[in-house]
Amino acid sequence: MTRRVVITGCAAITPIGNTKEEMIRHLTQGISGVKAMRGDGLLTEHIHSGVFGTVDYPIDYDFARQYRKTMGPVAYYACQTAKEALAGSGLSQEFITSGRLGVAFGSTHGSPTVQRQIYRTFFGNTDAKLSSIGAVDYLKSMVHTTAVNITKMFGITGRVISSSTACTTSSQSIGFGYEAVKFGMQDAMLCGGADEYDTTTVAVFDNLLACSTEFNATPHLTPRPFDVRRDGLVVGEGSGAVLLEEYEHAKRRGAPILAEIIGFACNNNGGDLILPNVDGIIQTIRLGLESAGLSPDDIDLISAHATATKMGDVIEAQAIGKTYGAKPWVTGLKSYMGHTMGSCGAIETILSIYMMQEGFVAPTLNLDEVDERCAMIHHTRQIVEQPLRTMAVQNFAFGGVNTSLILRKADS
Repeated sequence: MTRRVVITGCAAITPIGNTKEEMIRHLTQGISGVKAMRGDGLLTEHIHSGVFGTVDYPIDYDFARQYRKTMGPVAYYACQTAKEALAGSGLSQEFITSGRLGVAFGSTHGSPTVQRQIYRTFFGNTDAKLSSIGAVDYLKSMVHTTAVNITKMFGITGRVISSSTACTTSSQSIGFGYEAVKFGMQDAMLCGGADEYDTTTVAVFDNLLACSTEFNATPHLTPRPFDVRRDGLVVGEGSGAVLLEEYEHAKRRGAPILAEIIGFACNNNGGDLILPNVDGIIQTIRLGLESAGLSPDDIDLISAHATATKMGDVIEAQAIGKTYGAKPWVTGLKSYMGHTMGSCGAIETILSIYMMQEGFVAPTLNLDEVDERCAMIHHTRQIVEQPLRTMAVQNFAFGGVNTSLILRKADS
């Protein structure tokens, strides 16, 4: 027996704002959240890219010390969005701690800020004492720091899943949470992902020649998904959390139903660990539609992964074109905020919910001239007011990991 799964709470910290109103304003007014990258000493001097999707959210640690002492910035972002999503859902404290609520949350690599401090002690100074490494530094930096800090802060005793698959981290988390609720293993799952500012993340992509470098003086003009002048991705930070709940359970308690998840697919290309693969993406798209019981014609809008890399956009456009044709609108939400890494799938899911609720298609920002190799999909350069019933959220990661989430607008 399978069950319907709905979203009853969501929250995000993003480069385009931290509230629904702020995010919609950026999307509808075409305002970028990409800014000049903060300086970081010698490391910054060796990085060619000078732009970053930075959040405007001070880490003031307003949580009680018993919780914040094991949090680096990434766990703080995760716990803050988890707190807001739980509050929005209206779940009781009794249910939260009952064991029927689980957590599926991850990050790309824990807290790199804390990791660098540890490595500096080990390798940067031979006179450094190991005692200078804090007793909780590992808890701040470990890959599953977001998930377990959430369980600790809110007393969640259900199952824990902590995906760490780079760009598909939070979309996998939502998908795995969806399956846990759909097949009765939990009645609700708190899902998402987070990543924090650190120039080492930029350095990795910069070294692969995958970062945008031509718009350092004009950060708001990059990234440029599907555009002929695109020159690479812009690394960003943020967090997104969604509360998934079994439909009948949510309905009985009068919970706000924001949207329904009706399909999920995840697979691997089984080949190159960096370059995306047309056949692998096509298979993911088809599996997602099959999971939802839909045909390509049923999808109104696709939130594309659309990182603005030279070949990534072309391959994704080809896969969409071969599967869907030119019917559904396609938007690249990273054009507004950069690539928020492990949090991108959750943030893009939340933005998709807002577009369905408000009935508009956000255009891909900075799309001045469509690359002819990406012209097989339905682009828009200005906001389109249109009812949206179903949406697909696509994400692809290093390692050849592909995901597709299918969302349906909440019944009125």
